[in-house]
Amino acid sequence: MIPNEPFLKTLQDLGIDFFAGVPDSLLKHICACIYDNVDAGRQVITANEGGAVALAAGYHLATGKIPLVYMQNSGLGNSINPLLSLADPEVYSIPMLLLVGWRGEPGVPDEPQHVKQGRVQGSLLDAMEIPYETIGPDSDNYAEIVRSLIEKADSEKRPAALVVRRGTFEPYVRNQDKQESHTLTRREALDVLVQSLDDQDIVVSTTGMQSREIFDIRAETQTGHHRDFLTVGSMGHCSQIALGIALKNRFRNVYCFDGDGSVLMHMGSLAIIGNNAPRNFRHVVINNGAHDSVGGQPTVGFSIDIPAIATACGYRECRRADDRAGLIENLDWLKSTAGPVLLEVRVHKGVQKEPGRPTRKPVENKTDFMNNLKSAGKLNV
Repeated sequence: MIPNEPFLKTLQDLGIDFFAGVPDSLLKHICACIYDNVDAGRQVITANEGGAVALAAGYHLATGKIPLVYMQNSGLGNSINPLLSLADPEVYSIPMLLLVGWRGEPGVPDEPQHVKQGRVQGSLLDAMEIPYETIGPDSDNYAEIVRSLIEKADSEKRPAALVVRRGTFEPYVRNQDKQESHTLTRREALDVLVQSLDDQDIVVSTTGMQSREIFDIRAETQTGHHRDFLTVGSMGHCSQIALGIALKNRFRNVYCFDGDGSVLMHMGSLAIIGNNAPRNFRHVVINNGAHDSVGGQPTVGFSIDIPAIATACGYRECRRADDRAGLIENLDWLKSTAGPVLLEVRVHKGVQKEPGRPTRKPVENKTDFMNNLKSAGKLNV
């Protein structure tokens, strides 16, 4: 395995002193090392990967230096537009080093949502004409590979990518976080929320730990998974999935169980929901101020007022709960108030018990979910 501090020093010795991106589970150790050892003004955890590319481009324009952008390969989709229409040699010709975690690598077991992304990753980079190299746990020559890519990015004034295999970086223990001020866990909040639902209520849940915990709750309570659409991929888009359902199933409450990182990734969705104003739309944002599923790196979730933002976007009513009592106090309001409404629930990050993973294939979840929508009455199309 590659030690994190020497890898970071290699980057810095080669002139890279600005880092931006969205954390990834395969990169969580090097991301944590960067967070601990690089000054705040020189490292930014962005809302999405496209924003990271644009931020890096701005840094290069201001300094002439080569920045680094980190992401999971599933984030390549968010980054394609600025990579091709901003940083590409045929446009503004902006050099940068991409650090890309390789989920779904062929031959390495992974979750369904990562398999195709991992399989087409090389072809995608080739199609974008982005030169790349790959490192893994046995890449003792990583410094030479990094140097070669940076030199190529610099000489050709273009993005170049370093693809990282699973298990490449040594474990890294982050410096102690500040004391958590919220007593409620995400799982405890979900227990309360799921148990408050009626049989006809529809759930769309966000990517990562949250959907896994909802699957566990349904399994433990033997209440079935047919009412839940678990958004295992496409981070940041669960609220638009829920909106599409709510607009065509107006006589059933649609609950979108979202997260702070997901809301931040595509925050414009709030304005679209507010403008369409479905009365049956119930948006619950469980905010732990962190990208909990990929290493716990912080978001700006605790630094902004999500209910105020949603209100400005046209939601009819928005509230916030800071503990279990506050959550329970708002359940009747959440269920009965004409939507769109939003309840932010602040929790502390981490898990007491690692949640399982859905045992049903995504397409099976989709089939059961659609059958449930049809069985409750005419499918509104």
